[in-house]
Amino acid sequence: MATEARVPTKSRDINQLSTTERRWFAVYTKFKCEKYVTDHLNKKGIEAYVPLVTRTRRYARKIKQYDVPLINCYVFVHIVKGQYIPTLETEYVMKFLRQGKDLLAIPQQEIDLLMRVAGDVEEVTELNNGAFIPGVEVEVVSGHLTGMRGKIVERAGKKTFTVELHSIGFELRIKIDIHLLKPVHTGLHQN
Repeated sequence: MATEARVPTKSRDINQLSTTERRWFAVYTKFKCEKYVTDHLNKKGIEAYVPLVTRTRRYARKIKQYDVPLINCYVFVHIVKGQYIPTLETEYVMKFLRQGKDLLAIPQQEIDLLMRVAGDVEEVTELNNGAFIPGVEVEVVSGHLTGMRGKIVERAGKKTFTVELHSIGFELRIKIDIHLLKPVHTGLHQN
C-alpha cells in the first residue's frame, strides 16, 4: 500500500512536465557556473538560457567588460519530460526550482521579459515614425529600461526621440532609439 501511495506523489512532483510540449523551468546551479551549464546543456541538445548583462570594471591600466548573469545561480531550460533526467545529470546542475514539491513551469511571457531586460531581444516589427509625435505615451521594450513608460517630448534625430520617463517620483529625460519604443495605445495617434 505504501508503494501505491508513492506513485501519485512521484508523478505530481513533476506535474508540469509534458511529454510533447516544451516548457520553461529554472535550474539551480553551482555559483559562477551558469555559462558553463548553459553551454553543456546546449551541447546535449537541451535549450538553455541564462540572461546576461554587461558590467564594466576599471583597473589601473585598462577598462574591461564582463558578461555576468542577471540572476546568480539560475539557468532556464526549455524541455520536455524526457529531458528532465539529462538536465539533472549535467555537471554543476544542483536541482530544479520547485514550489514545495511541485515543479512549476515558467510562462513564456516571463522568459520574454527576462530576454528584453537583458537586451537579448530585438524588436523586429516595422514601426511607423508618424506614430511617435510629442505627447504620445510610449513604453520601452528593450534594454535596461524595459517596461518603463513615458511620453515623447521631441524628435532628437531621424530615428531618435527624447522621452520623458516618470519613475520613483522624479522625471527623467533621455534620448531613445525608435526600435526600443512602442506606443502604449497602438490604435491611437497613427497616420
